[in-house]
Amino acid sequence: MRSVALSALLAVAVSSVSAADEPPKPTFTPTAVKAPFLEQFTDDWSNRWTPSEATKKTAVGGETWSYVGKWEVEEPLEPVIVGDKGLVAKTKAAHHAISAPFEKPIAFDDKPLVVQYEVKYQKGGNCGGGYLKLLEDGFQTAGKEFDDKTPWTIMFGPDLTCPGTKIHFIFRHKNPVTGEFEEKHLKLPPKPAFGKQTNLYTLHLFPNNTYDVLWNGDSYNLGNLLEDFNPPVNPPAEIDDPEDKKPEDWVDTKRIPDPDAKKPDDWDEDAPYEIPDEDAVKPEGWLDDEPEYIPDPDAEKPEEWDDEEDGEWIAPTIRNPKCDEAPGCGEWKRPYKPNPAYKGKWYPPMIDNPEYKGEWAPRKIPNPAYFEDLTPVKSLIPIGGVGIELWTMTEDILFDNIYIGHSIEDARKLAEETYFVKKPLEEALEKAANKDDEDEEEAAASFKDDPVEFIRNKVFKFLELARIDPLLAFKTHPETGAGLVLSVVTLFGMLGVLFGFVGAQQTPITKSAKKTDAPSPDDKTKTETAPVAPAGGAKEETTVKKRK
Repeated sequence: MRSVALSALLAVAVSSVSAADEPPKPTFTPTAVKAPFLEQFTDDWSNRWTPSEATKKTAVGGETWSYVGKWEVEEPLEPVIVGDKGLVAKTKAAHHAISAPFEKPIAFDDKPLVVQYEVKYQKGGNCGGGYLKLLEDGFQTAGKEFDDKTPWTIMFGPDLTCPGTKIHFIFRHKNPVTGEFEEKHLKLPPKPAFGKQTNLYTLHLFPNNTYDVLWNGDSYNLGNLLEDFNPPVNPPAEIDDPEDKKPEDWVDTKRIPDPDAKKPDDWDEDAPYEIPDEDAVKPEGWLDDEPEYIPDPDAEKPEEWDDEEDGEWIAPTIRNPKCDEAPGCGEWKRPYKPNPAYKGKWYPPMIDNPEYKGEWAPRKIPNPAYFEDLTPVKSLIPIGGVGIELWTMTEDILFDNIYIGHSIEDARKLAEETYFVKKPLEEALEKAANKDDEDEEEAAASFKDDPVEFIRNKVFKFLELARIDPLLAFKTHPETGAGLVLSVVTLFGMLGVLFGFVGAQQTPITKSAKKTDAPSPDDKTKTETAPVAPAGGAKEETTVKKRK
């Protein structure tokens, strides 16, 4: 017991030293970066963001669903920066919508557009969006009515597509001829694995129609709006004539069966694919009279078996052991072999169709909706705010550090202050957690081999993780943490009892007589009196005779 308590005390001491050696967690400080819109979800966030109260209805007016998903601004489940909070979609299997207006609309004229923000799927991925919508200027007065029909100009960000992942980049382009809008989707969107860590999503959109999609600071897709989107920005100059019909006598069958071919007279379509092998011979020692399976001679009818209620009991069968010693048992049958006369069903050979005219296609006519927009970025509708509108099966999706502006350098500076500080800390936590998972099975077996070493390893794994995040250490190793706490409490309890016991044995100090004083009769009596045994102790023997 004493060794266990001392081990626990040593563990606590090592933990204290480790914690002292470790630098403290970084503390959140609002950035000095400026932008047309920058959101770090500080205490006044609710002055800018409006949760949607919209309700979706069917064509006949019946209610179908509402945006009932709850939003909270809070720290991550596993915080690595003290005081750093984000916007969290809290409700599982629910529709969420929230929006914030800009102070001034942002136009797509002569400056690049930079969109950057963080998303953290804290509970992992299971069907959930994480994209932003840059809303058309003019929506600002309808924050509580924000829904999936609210006009937007650009949609950008991650989506768990069940299965798979995707980083969306979609823009709505207006046809100057018809006035209709059409969504243009990136043909080859990046598809990285999101995991549970914080990820950084960045979009650069330039007035010269080029773009760059970055993930965690690295470029994943660099291209041009006029080339990389589907459907394309500019429609074709000609289209198929919807009034043109294929002639009834048009032949577009390229090959046909030869009408002059005849089936050969010796072609037997009824011949079987396989026939018995007449050359096969029954192996020597074949046991014709032995069944392959026999009743199990060791089986016994259960005592509770009732023939009247359960029917006649039949013993289970087992393979006949005699068959294992012989080539085989039971009736011998000839094996089958491929039939050399088999030809199958006869078909006439194919030949080129003499009446073939080729593949028919309708004639082309000028496209009445044709236009040519060589500067689609500058044609985009100005944006007046940002919204998050999604349906998700995953709860606790966290958004943070949203930058919408014109400076690539400022967006990168913000990322250096936030994302690139979090990244190594979150990776360290994940590495420690994964290592513990990998070792758990091996550790369970090692307890039987060496219990002392097993406990020692568990304690030091706990301490190693506690150096990074004490709260996470108790979450991932609750048994070890509880055991250490109990050991410390037990240790101090034992020390309390020990010191109390020692204190009880100490004799009180009596005042000594002065050397110059002569002994009095009372003093003489005290010196001749036998010492009293302490409470609970045995009475000591003495040779001094008591005065009668």
